[in-house]
Order: sequence, then C-alpha cells, then structure tokens
Amino acid sequence: MSPLARWCHRHRLAAVLAWVGLLLALGAGVGAAGSAFGDSPTSQDTDSAKATALLQQASNSAAGKSGRVVWQLEGGTVSETAVKKAMTGALEHIADAPGVAAVSSPYTPEGRAQVSKGGETAYATVAFDRDVADAQVDHVKELATAPETGSLHIALNGQAFTINPEPNAVADAMGIVLAFFVLLFVFRAVWVAALPIITAIIGVGTSAVAVILLSHVITLSSTTLTLGSLIGLGVGIDYALFIVNRHRTNLMAGMAVAESIAKSLNTSGRAVVFAGMTVVIALLGMLTLNVGIINGMAVGAALTVALTVLAAITLLPALLGMIGPRVLSRKERRELAGEARPRPSGRAGLWARWAEQVQSRPKVLGVVALAVLAALALPTLSLRLGASDDGNLPTTSTNRQAYDMIADGFGPGFNGPLVLAVQAPTAADKAAEAKLVDALEQVDGVASATAAPMKEGQTVGVVTVVPATSPQSAATSDLIHHLRDKVIPPAEQGTSMKVYVGGVTASNDDFASVLMGKLPLFVLVIAALGFLLLTVAFRSLLIPAVGAVLNILSIGVAFGAVVVVFQYGFGAGLLGLGSAGPIESFVPILVVGIMFGLSMDYQVFLVSRMREEWAHTGDSRRAVRVGQAETGKVIAVAATIMVCVFGSFVFGGMRVISEFGVSLAVAVAVDALLIRMVVVPALMHLCGRANWWLPRRLDKALPNVSVEGPVDDPVHPPQPLVREPQSAYTAN
Repeated sequence: MSPLARWCHRHRLAAVLAWVGLLLALGAGVGAAGSAFGDSPTSQDTDSAKATALLQQASNSAAGKSGRVVWQLEGGTVSETAVKKAMTGALEHIADAPGVAAVSSPYTPEGRAQVSKGGETAYATVAFDRDVADAQVDHVKELATAPETGSLHIALNGQAFTINPEPNAVADAMGIVLAFFVLLFVFRAVWVAALPIITAIIGVGTSAVAVILLSHVITLSSTTLTLGSLIGLGVGIDYALFIVNRHRTNLMAGMAVAESIAKSLNTSGRAVVFAGMTVVIALLGMLTLNVGIINGMAVGAALTVALTVLAAITLLPALLGMIGPRVLSRKERRELAGEARPRPSGRAGLWARWAEQVQSRPKVLGVVALAVLAALALPTLSLRLGASDDGNLPTTSTNRQAYDMIADGFGPGFNGPLVLAVQAPTAADKAAEAKLVDALEQVDGVASATAAPMKEGQTVGVVTVVPATSPQSAATSDLIHHLRDKVIPPAEQGTSMKVYVGGVTASNDDFASVLMGKLPLFVLVIAALGFLLLTVAFRSLLIPAVGAVLNILSIGVAFGAVVVVFQYGFGAGLLGLGSAGPIESFVPILVVGIMFGLSMDYQVFLVSRMREEWAHTGDSRRAVRVGQAETGKVIAVAATIMVCVFGSFVFGGMRVISEFGVSLAVAVAVDALLIRMVVVPALMHLCGRANWWLPRRLDKALPNVSVEGPVDDPVHPPQPLVREPQSAYTAN
C-alpha cells in the first residue's frame, strides 16, 4: 500500500482531479440516459408467480396502471343528488382526460357493487394507457379531488396514484452535520472533521451516479440508491477516519507528512481494505439467494462500499498531502514544534481506565453485557415478514385515507383481494370452477368469492376472493395456505382444472415465506464466512468462533429493534413512520449482510491491535488491555458517526429505509459499545493464551494475511491508533 500512498501524495492534484472528472463524466452519462429503476418480481417458483404468469398470458389488455378514486359522505349517502352530480361530472372529465383508457363508475348498472352496503362509501376505478405521462396522472388527481367539500371526503390509492415518498434531503444532511460536529468535538481540528466527510461524500456521489447508470444494465429497485447512500456514508466516513487518525498519530510521533501518509496507508489502509472487502463479500453473498430485488440491492450496495474504499485509499492520501500538518489542531502543531508544553501523561485516559475495569472484572461485566444483548434480541423470536402497504402510511396521506375508507365501507380484506387463476380448458373444468366458487364462499375467513364470466373460447378464468381480514393480517396468510392445502386440491380432483392463488397479497406472502426459509441458512453461511476470514487474519480458532457467535447476536439485536418499532409499533407514530405492520421481507436479509460486514470492521480494528501487542510481548492480558485501550476511542467515535448517519435516515419518509436506519443504528451502537468494548475483551481475558492457539498444520496451510501491515521493529510497539497517556498501558 505504501507505493500507492506515495504516488497519490506526489500526484495529489492529479488524483483529486481524476475523482472530480470521474464524477462529472458519470453525471453527464446520467443526464443523457436517465435512470431505469424498477422493482423486479421474485424469480421463485411460487404459486402466486404461476398465477401472475398465467393471467398475463391470457390477458390481451394493453392497459397500463390503474388507480381508485374513493369518496365518502359524512352523515349521508353517496347516492344523494348533489354528490352524484358532482362525482359523475368529475368522472366524465377524467374519462375524457389524456392518458385515461377507461373509467368504471359506481353510478352505472355495472358498477353497483362499487357502493358500500350502507351507501356512505363508493369508489371508481381509473385505468390508464400503458405510456401515460406523470403530468397526465397529476391532472387526473386534480380532476378527481375537485368536488371535495367539508362533508364529502375524496382520497386516491392504487398503483397509479401511489405516491412514493421522496428521500428527505434535510434529514439525510442532518446525519452528515452531526458526524462533522462529533469529529470536531473529539479531535478539535476542522480538517479531521472535514476530510472523512469529504472523502465519503465524493465516494458515495460517484457510486450513486454509477448505480443509476447500472440500472440500465440490471434490474435495480428504486430504493437501491438510498440504501447505498445509507451504507456508503456510514462506512465511508469511518474508513477515512481510521486512516486520518493513524496519520495524525504518526505526525505527532515526528514523521514527515509523506512518510506518515505511506505508513498510515500501509497499516490502517490495509485494515480498511480488508474490512471493506468483507462487507462487499457479505453483500454479494446475497446473490446466492437468487431473488431479483435483493440481487439488485446487493450489487448496488457492494459497488457503493467498493468505491468508498477506493476513495479512502486514493483520494484521501491526496487530500492529506494538500492539507499537510494542518490535519493537526493548532495546539497539537505548537506542541509538535516545541512551542507549547506537551499534554500531561500522568493520568490514564477514559478508554484505558475502562480496559482496566474489564480486565479486573471480566466475568461480571461479560455476563451483564450478554444478558442485556439477549434481552434486546428477544423480540426477534416474533419476527413476521411481509410487505407494507397503504395501511402503514401516516393518516395524513391520501393513500392511507382511501385505504381506511375502503376498509370501513367494504371490509378490510377488500384492500388486498386474492386473485385465483383458474386453468379450465374443458366444459367439465368450467363446471368445477363454479363449484369451487361455492366452496370458497363457505370457508371461514372469506368475505366473498366471485368469478368473472368466461367468454367463449377462453380457457383461463379469474376468481376474486376477498378475505375477511386485512392484507397484512396473519389470518390472511393462514387463509392463503388453507386454500392451497385444503380447499383447492379437492376441487381439482378428478378434473384437468388447475388453480393458482395469486394477487399482490399472495405474492407478498410467498415472497416472505421464501426469504424466511432461506434466512437461517444465510445467517449460518455468513457466520462461517466470518469465522474463516478471521481465522486467516488472526491465526486463531477461538477468536473467530467467538466473533461468529457475537455477530449473530448483534444481528439479533438489529432484528429486535426493528420488530419493536415497526411490528409492535412502539415509537413508530412519534417518528412519523405510520402504523404497526410486518417487516419488509428483504430487510432482514440485507441487514444480515450489512451487519456482518460492519461487525467484522470493529472486530478487525480491535483484535488486530491486540494481536500486534501479543506479537511484541507474548502477554495475553496486556495485549487485550492495550488493544482495547488504544482502539476504544476511535471505535466509539466511528460507531457514533454511523449511528448519526443511520439514524438520520429514519426520518427520510420511506418506511423501508427507516427500517434499515433503526435496525442498523441500534445494532452498531450495541455492537461497538457492548460487544467489542465489553464482551470480546472480557472473554479474551478469561481465555488467556488460548485466544492465540492454532494447530501447526492449519497454520502452515492457511495463507499469510497481514491486516495491519508488516511490523518494522518487533521490539518497540508501533504508534497507537489513539494517543493515550503512557501510563494507561505500561502497567502489567
């Protein structure tokens, strides 16, 4: 890494301009090509996927998206003359509007079922052309809501009218501002606070435009960009901080700027590359799940992390060369020049004193910390995967209001009907379909079942089943499985009829079931991968085993936090996150990959310093204490920055991103402060020399990987990551 650092230092202007040029070039490409984000369907061989394919194959409709206009009269019925006249006129204007293919009105004989039994609620369905423009949809929204009065409430929902909340730039910037002030408060130097943030922003900005261009090549979800920014800013600031901190320590030890940059990149830079690659490997490991939407998110997030690492080892050395000694505070520069009295070193620092406390009471502190972690992870046992819908939006949203009106007027299940695709090629099959509809109406949990009339020559029928419960209810999921296992097979028996349960609700349930089934295996694979990487890095079996178990525990804490807030609903309303509901199906999978990488980061930075001291002294207790004392400050600062960045995304207005923000912020705080600063050193104190045991044959078979670079002088320990008073780690 030293040659790369020296080249970036010598050609610092060229390195900076290269990054700026890359960003501008990719930005120009985005300006010309735009984006092509889109949610990809699951590639699994599920019942709902078969139903969707069958219905799409049988349909000759060229219509595009559709939406609902829902209205409700307070203290009256929608059949009143004034209401009927106003809404009929609005629907006629909508039917004549550009981009509209058809409108189904409840004020026609065919639309009588679109009025609730009590008459207080009605809805109309608006079908749009396939190539309808956003401006045309907005025009329809204005026409639909024009008749609204104090007693006549109108709301919109459905695919065409769904408003995807835009990322809150103010909330996102808040995390960066908080990170800046945390760094400024801790290090008392403006450039120490600014450089990690500048590096991370350029790395994330470059990756963002690259991901937008990548959306033309592979299918990427619309949330990939925000998710990448969330991860990239957190790890980008932290990675740059580790290098800047080592550079500052080297300068205070008397090194020249160029020499210090080379040394920093060859030590902390190596650890950054190793840590970053573990995050990338974990994210790309999700490709083995073979789920379209997760594949895209994993690739986008991995690209973001890779570019932030590249920025940390190329752009940052160039910027450090430009700044020179100003990376130190004025007081530190005067102290280094001999113009100020050096800081007193008679009293141990905070983290050194804490390391001594852990060393003196490893059993008590370890047990207490593990009990807290177990309690925080306990809600994970009730984790229920699904998909959020309009029912989880804040009550101020028009989509939520329409959802509630439909639920009040027609029943909660009307917001998520099941769509059965019936393959009925013969007359006997069509008769069997009619019997199936009769049987469905008698099933507990079914509010209604209706079959669309089949035209002559048509071989695929459609049966709409309205559950008695909401789309997100566990009872609705049970109903789907009951229909597939108990109701449909007897109806198919003795016929050639094939029935598949589909629709959005069934698709979401299938997607959740597929991912939930793969989640345990994925966690075990990730834990095994972490064990292997740490074994190679630290030449130990015990440390990787403990690390793998604790990584699973930190992931459990992440799941527990998101269950409490989003599934139980504690605090969700206060945060403006809508009502309680199931957790988005793909969130746990991505959290596993991300937290595995972040946990590995802290483990690498902590244990690499411990192993470095162990190699010098052969004293395990001293090695653990010194490693914890010297890395505690920078790990705590790095975790605080990540919590600020992840926490700011909670207020971004997107439920799925808020789920990531809550889970990752809580898990990072707990992982850094409880696991790495209490549990890991406590267990290592109890295990003693066994921490560093590795069978000789295995030691010879494993490749040699130096995470912190070669040790120049085995007699004198290298400069610490964080300057602590000497007394903090000289007493044995």
